[in-house]
Amino acid sequence: MPARPAVPQASSRDRLLQAAKRLFAAHGYEQTATSAIAREAGTSESQLMRYFGGKVGLLEALFDEAWQELNARVTKIVEQPGSPREAILNVLQAIAAALAKDPDLATLFLFEGRRLRGDSSRVRISSGLVTFSEIARGLVRRAQAANEIDPALDAAAITSAIMGATEALIRDRTMARSSGTRSFPEREIHRTLSAILAGFGSDTRLSRVETGAAKPRAARRTK
Repeated sequence: MPARPAVPQASSRDRLLQAAKRLFAAHGYEQTATSAIAREAGTSESQLMRYFGGKVGLLEALFDEAWQELNARVTKIVEQPGSPREAILNVLQAIAAALAKDPDLATLFLFEGRRLRGDSSRVRISSGLVTFSEIARGLVRRAQAANEIDPALDAAAITSAIMGATEALIRDRTMARSSGTRSFPEREIHRTLSAILAGFGSDTRLSRVETGAAKPRAARRTK
């Protein structure tokens, strides 16, 4: 009987990343010591310093590598032919589905992704998140050009709204899972986001009033 091929062992760098993800998600970034991460990974703190320069660098590497994979999936969706608005929904659903399969990563994204680190007064934001935001904004502009989203609305504001809604939906499902309470099914994320995007549809009469292009009736009566 032929011998089974040997399964390649994960590198110490990869083990550190996986250990950090588990411990950061379970105990929080601030409460997790580098010694605990190294011990969980079966390696040394000197290796952690060698690869990441410290705990901040380790967390940033976690975010950067996760977003690199997610943005690769997103790019494939964006490149497919079809409706820009449907592409927005598919992109947001892909992010939600990926985080549903990796609750530790979801926890980090939601609760550790926008925190002050060290002595800096600035919030560190992953370059991958910035890239994703730019992709989402580009899709919104495409939907506006196709008249699927009201062109009178601000693309950045719409992008912020749909990303915030997606984050809130993922957060509530993640928190429900961690506490063992019942939550809405994953399919409701798509249904809810679809309804939100429909509300941004191109309704000329409504958009003129809401964006100030037309004066309210009460104001006109005072003249």
